[in-house]
Amino acid sequence: MKIKSKIKDGVVILELEGIIGINASEFVETVGWNLSHQVKDVICNFEHVNLVDYLGVSLISVVYKNVLNHKGKIEIYNVPMHVKRLFSIVGLDRIFKFHDSEEQALEAINNEREVEKLAKDSLRRKFERVAFSATIGYRQKFLKNEPFYKGTIINLSAEGVFMVSDKVFSIGDLLTVRIDIQSQPGMIEADTKVVWLVDKEIQPEDYPGMGLEFYDIAFEKQEKIAQFVEKHFTQHNL
Repeated sequence: MKIKSKIKDGVVILELEGIIGINASEFVETVGWNLSHQVKDVICNFEHVNLVDYLGVSLISVVYKNVLNHKGKIEIYNVPMHVKRLFSIVGLDRIFKFHDSEEQALEAINNEREVEKLAKDSLRRKFERVAFSATIGYRQKFLKNEPFYKGTIINLSAEGVFMVSDKVFSIGDLLTVRIDIQSQPGMIEADTKVVWLVDKEIQPEDYPGMGLEFYDIAFEKQEKIAQFVEKHFTQHNL
């Protein structure tokens, strides 16, 4: 088969011609080279593909998985009816959308990029640590009769909390904490693990203190904290 390639909007566009079968290893190699050296998103023009045999289906699957492994996207367009029928038989029509033009395929990739960006921004805010002062109670998880010690939260995220207090534990210790957030979601009780201790020489103003990571926390509780953090983060950045 023959392959022509060009780069447009950060996407490699491959013009395929001939038969995708036993002699089409160049297709896999071309995509692999581009993923390694130039771009991660791929568009293939099938207009001049005469035939795809069952070995060709395997090669297309290899290409698809390779693109996904590089966290990229792949779109196809101008797919002949006989190739569409084969894709339907082997199930590839469930993972590929058939576009009518290069522009449509590019638009699909750009839309996916926008969705990914929004998702990343949302995730970043969700796990953003925000400066937040509140009371925290804590004790060792398995000592139910031990009183709760009192500390002050310095910052908070849906992943964990940084706090200062006179009583600190060792890295790896499991603690039950009660976070007193006056507004919604109110008092939150959850298990945490001590993941780091404040170094007196590096952070004397926050000594003694601990970094706690939520441990086996219920999704509902973590989501409440995440929503609170996101709201606090948004207000702080207005």
